[in-house]
Amino acid sequence: MKILRTIASACAISALMLNGALAQSAPATSQYTPSSGQAGKDVVWVPTPQALVDRMLDMAKVTPSDNLVDLGSGDGRTVITAAKRGVRAHGIEYNPDLVKLAQEAAKNEGVSDRATFERADIFQSDFSKASVVTLFLLSALNLKLRPTLLDMPSGTRIVSNTFNMGDWEPDETISAGGNCTSYCTAFKWVVPAKVAGTWRLNDGELKLSQTYQMLSGTLLEGGKDLTISDAKMDGARITFTAGGKRFTGQVIDGKMTGQADSGAAWSATRTST
Repeated sequence: MKILRTIASACAISALMLNGALAQSAPATSQYTPSSGQAGKDVVWVPTPQALVDRMLDMAKVTPSDNLVDLGSGDGRTVITAAKRGVRAHGIEYNPDLVKLAQEAAKNEGVSDRATFERADIFQSDFSKASVVTLFLLSALNLKLRPTLLDMPSGTRIVSNTFNMGDWEPDETISAGGNCTSYCTAFKWVVPAKVAGTWRLNDGELKLSQTYQMLSGTLLEGGKDLTISDAKMDGARITFTAGGKRFTGQVIDGKMTGQADSGAAWSATRTST
């Protein structure tokens, strides 16, 4: 009996030691939880209020035909919210833990087929095929990105939480409203077509100077050199007033076509830049 009790005790001790070893070797199951204000590569991470995410997407007028890229996508809420609207959305984020968190959130929301994420540096990434770009960075980082954004196809919509683009004035500004208390403003820019230069009309000449979406210049019509006013680009759409007439048109492949408010059609071809 004594021998049997000794064997039983030894087995119990061995079982306890084995269970302890297994417990020590088991992987941790706690989920990564980001902290607002935590350090990142270029900027601290602060989540965009959901109310502002919704307003930003409304302001960008996203549709299922859009391709949205979020620069510095954090926990993925902008990308996931866009995907829930049927948009193909992609997040670029440097923090691998945030990328994994966003991927898991997209899976849980049932939108991982439209909401994708990658761990990458936004300044070394190609997002030229995006029709909508969202960002929540800093003004200095926006300025660093600005040349790349301005070279995107005309009509691309850029929406930024809180921070501006320097002297590139926004086309629209909105507030989250409601109970939002911080980071509650967003700005939108529409990438303008590049139209600076000289354009030949059937019976005249249009000379344009351009600062982002704003235009100035002259229209030579009927032998008169008219100063244009209230002139602006909205993506590929041009509008200006000259000689008391309002002109609207579209710029495509070095040609302008449109109508004056009189109903008369007009067209122009670029002759120099």
